[in-house]
Amino acid sequence: MKSREIRQSFLDFFAGKDHKIVRSAPVIPADDPTLLFTNAGMNQFKDVFLGKGSRPYVRAADTQKCIRASGKHNDLEDVGRDTYHHTFFEMLGNWSFGDYYKKEAISWAWELLTSVWKLPKERLYATVFRDDDESFQLWQTVTDIPHDHILRFGEKDNFWEMGESGPCGPCSEIHIDLTEDGSGKSLVNVGDYRVIELWNLVFIQYNRQGDGRLEPLPQRHVDTGMGFERVCAVMQGKGSNYDTDVFRPLFDRITEITGVVYKATMDDPCDIAMRVIADHARTLTFALADGAMPSNEGRGYVLRRILRRALRYSKTLGCSEPILHQLVGTLAVSMGEEFPELVKQQETVSRIVRAEEESFLATLDRGIEIFNEVIAGARAAGASAITGDDAFRLYDTFGFPLDLTRLMAAEAGFDVDESGFEHCMQEQKTRARQDRKDKRQLQEDGGEWMWFSEERTSVFTGYDSLEEVSSISGVSMLPDRVLIILDRTPFYAESGGQSGDCGWIETAEYRLKVSDTRKDGDAIVHIVTEARDTARDSAIDPADLSFDGGKLACRASVDRENRQGTERNHTATHLLHAALRRILGQHVQQKGSFVSAERLRFDFSHFSKLTSGELESVEAEVNEQIRSAETVIKHQDVPYDEALGKGALAFFGDKYADRVRVVEIPGLSIELCGGTHVDSIGQIGLFKIVSESSVASGVRRIEALTGKAAEQLMWKEYRELQEIRHMLKLKAEEPVTAKIVELAESKKELEKLLQEYRSSALADILLHALEASEEVNGIRIMARMLDHVDGEALRQATLALREKVAGSAGVLCTVDEGKVSLIAFAGDRAVREFGIDAGKLVRDAARNVQGGGGGKPEFATAGGKNPEGIEKALEEFVAAVREKVSAV
Repeated sequence: MKSREIRQSFLDFFAGKDHKIVRSAPVIPADDPTLLFTNAGMNQFKDVFLGKGSRPYVRAADTQKCIRASGKHNDLEDVGRDTYHHTFFEMLGNWSFGDYYKKEAISWAWELLTSVWKLPKERLYATVFRDDDESFQLWQTVTDIPHDHILRFGEKDNFWEMGESGPCGPCSEIHIDLTEDGSGKSLVNVGDYRVIELWNLVFIQYNRQGDGRLEPLPQRHVDTGMGFERVCAVMQGKGSNYDTDVFRPLFDRITEITGVVYKATMDDPCDIAMRVIADHARTLTFALADGAMPSNEGRGYVLRRILRRALRYSKTLGCSEPILHQLVGTLAVSMGEEFPELVKQQETVSRIVRAEEESFLATLDRGIEIFNEVIAGARAAGASAITGDDAFRLYDTFGFPLDLTRLMAAEAGFDVDESGFEHCMQEQKTRARQDRKDKRQLQEDGGEWMWFSEERTSVFTGYDSLEEVSSISGVSMLPDRVLIILDRTPFYAESGGQSGDCGWIETAEYRLKVSDTRKDGDAIVHIVTEARDTARDSAIDPADLSFDGGKLACRASVDRENRQGTERNHTATHLLHAALRRILGQHVQQKGSFVSAERLRFDFSHFSKLTSGELESVEAEVNEQIRSAETVIKHQDVPYDEALGKGALAFFGDKYADRVRVVEIPGLSIELCGGTHVDSIGQIGLFKIVSESSVASGVRRIEALTGKAAEQLMWKEYRELQEIRHMLKLKAEEPVTAKIVELAESKKELEKLLQEYRSSALADILLHALEASEEVNGIRIMARMLDHVDGEALRQATLALREKVAGSAGVLCTVDEGKVSLIAFAGDRAVREFGIDAGKLVRDAARNVQGGGGGKPEFATAGGKNPEGIEKALEEFVAAVREKVSAV
C-alpha cells in the first residue's frame, strides 16, 4: 500500500466505528503556553482530559502533525542516525471521551492490524502495565494473539502521565518483530530498531494528585497514537522509515540539486546528511505553514537551530548554496492533498526559508573568523576548552549550533564548556518564558477551588450585552487576587490576540473590580485584584473576601469604554489586513496580533521594509473605508469548511472548532474571528500608523492607534510642529523640513571642523611626547594610556604622527565603558629598515586584555575586554619593538 492509502484506510476504519474524523491541529499549539510544539495527537484534546473542556462528539480519529525537537520529547540528535527517529512525524490516533474503553480499543487495534492490514500475528507483541490484569485478560479473550506474546512491564514503559500531576493511566503497546527469524521477544522495549513499537493504547482512568496519590476519574478515556512513518515502513516491507514513499520524493529532489544519490545505508555520511536534510525540511515547512517563524527565542529558536543544522549537513553533500527552500514545493506536491496549508503557504514558506538560509550562510565565514580568534585566545591563556560564554556567542550571534562548535573545537584539540553554554541557554529560555508566565499562572497558582454548583463551564453572552445577571459557580482565593468563574458572563476572555475585558462583579456584599479575564478550558476566569465592602463603602483586601452558598447571585458589568476601545482596534486590524493584501499582494498573511483599548499591533508576512509611500497608501485606504461606515456582519455558528469555502481567512493563533464565527465587512474583509467588534466601521473614527518594523525574517509589524487615541496623537504632533516653527521663526508658507536639513548640514560642517581641530591638537601633544620618548637605534618608541579621548580623533592623530616621524613605533590605548581600544603605528623607516609590523605586535599585545585584532605593518587596531591587562599589553609591545630594533 502507498502511504496515502495507509493513512486513508486508518481513517476509514475508525469512521466505520462511528468516530468523528477531525482535522489535524496546527503544530503551533493554540492557547497552550506549556508547549512549544504539538508533540502528540492528544494535545488538541488536553482540555477534555483535564475536565475543563468538551466536544460535541465522544469518539474521534485523525492524523496529527507532530514536532518533537525540544523539551522532554526531543529526538533531534537521533535523526538521520537510525531508521525511525524524526523531528516531524504524523501520529495516527483514535480517542474515546468517556465512551468505549479497553475492550473496544484493544479489539479494534488488533482488527485493523491483522484483518485489514494483514500484519502477521506471530510477529506482534502486546505489552501491558504490570498490574493491569484487565488489559492482560482482554488481549487473551478478544484477540487471537499468541498468549506468550502478551508481556508485562513497569511504569517506565507502560504507564502514561500527562505531567507530574493530572490525568494518567496504564497503557498497552503493540510492537512488531522485524528480526529475520522472528526471535525478537527479548528485544521488546529495549530500544532495538528490529523490534519497534507501532501503536500505544493509553487508558486514562486516574488523576495523579500533587502528593502522588492516584484517584479514579469520573470518566475514563482512551487515547491512542500510532507512528504513521513506522507503520508505512512495516506495510511496505522496508527496513527504515526513510526508505518508504513518504521520503522518496525528498531524496529524489536532493539528488537533483546535489547530484548525490541516496544509497539507503546506515553509516554512510552522505546518507545520514540526506536523512537529516529531508527530516528537517519537513519540520520547517509544516511549522512555518502553521504560522511559526524562525527567531532567537522559544519555538523560533528551535526552528532556526534545525535549519542551520540541516545546512551544516548539506556541506557533506558538497552543497554550499541554500537547499532547504527548494524542498518546500516537493512537500506541497507530495503531501498537499492531506495538508492543504502546504500548498496555500508554499510561496511564503519558501521565501522565509530561503531568507534564513542566505542570512546564515552570509554570517558563516565571519563566525568561523570569530571561532578562530576564540581558539587563539584559549591557546594564549593555556586553556583546554572554549568557554560557555564564547560557545553561546557563536550560537546566538552567528548561528553555530553547539554540535557544530563541538566538532570544530575537537578538530582544533579543544573541548567545550557545555555546562556553561547550557547556563547561558537557560538564561535566555527564562527570558523567553517570561512573556508566557501570566497565561500559565492560572494552571500554576495551585489555588484550591471552591465550587458552589456542578457547573464548571461558562456561557459567554458578551457578543450581545455588556451586563449580565449571573451566579458565582467557583472561587479560588490567592494571596494577591481572587479568581472567579460565573455560570454566565459578558466578559470576553483573552484569546486570538484580543485582550481580556475588565469591569465589575457586584454581589449583595461586595463590588469586585475585574482587572483581566482569561480562559481555562470551557471556563471563563475573572481575575479580581480590588474589592469594596458595599455596606461600609470601604476598600477590602481581596484575600479577606468571604463567599458562601447563600450569597452567590451577582451582576457582571463590562467596562463599556474599555470594551469599545478594544473593539475599534480589533475591527481596524481586519481593515488593515485587507488593505495590506490589496496594496502589497496576496502573499500577506497575519502572523500575530494584539488589540487592547489603547492600541493595536499587527504582524504579517512580507519580505521588505514598507516604503513611506506604501505606509501612506495603507493608512489612507483604511481611513477611506472607515468613512464609508459599512456595517460589520457577525455570522455565528457557521461550519468551518463552509466558512473557508466562502473565502474566510483564518487568523494565526486562534483555535477553531467545527463550527466557527465569521466577521464580515461586505466587499472588504471576511475573517474567522471569535473576538468582539464594532457594529459599523465608521465607529473606528480615525486610524493612524505609528510604527513599522521587522519582527523576524519575512515578518513585519505595524503598530497603530484608532479613535480618540489617534486624534490625541495627531494633535500632539501638530502642536510640536507649531513649536518648531516658532523656534525657527518660520512663516506659515516656509517648509520646516528644508530648514531642518539646512541646520543639520551646518551642524555637520561644524562638527567636522571641531574634529579636525581636536585631531590636530592631539597630534601636537603626541608629537611632543614622542620626541621625549625612548630612542633605540634612531627609532622613537612610545606607549601611552589616554583618558577621555574620542576614538576617531585618536585614529587621525596617530596617522598624522607616523607621517611626521618616519623613525617611530608606538601603541596608544584608551578605555570606554570597560572596552579596551589599542592603536599601533610604525613609521616608514621603522617598517622598511627594522621590519616592524604594527599589526602583529598589537595582536600579540591584545591577548593581555583578552582580545585580538590586527592590521597593516604601518597601522593597526585591536580591542579587548580586560582593562587590568593594559599595563602588561603596553609593556609587551614596547619590549617587542625594542628587541626588534636592537637586533639589527
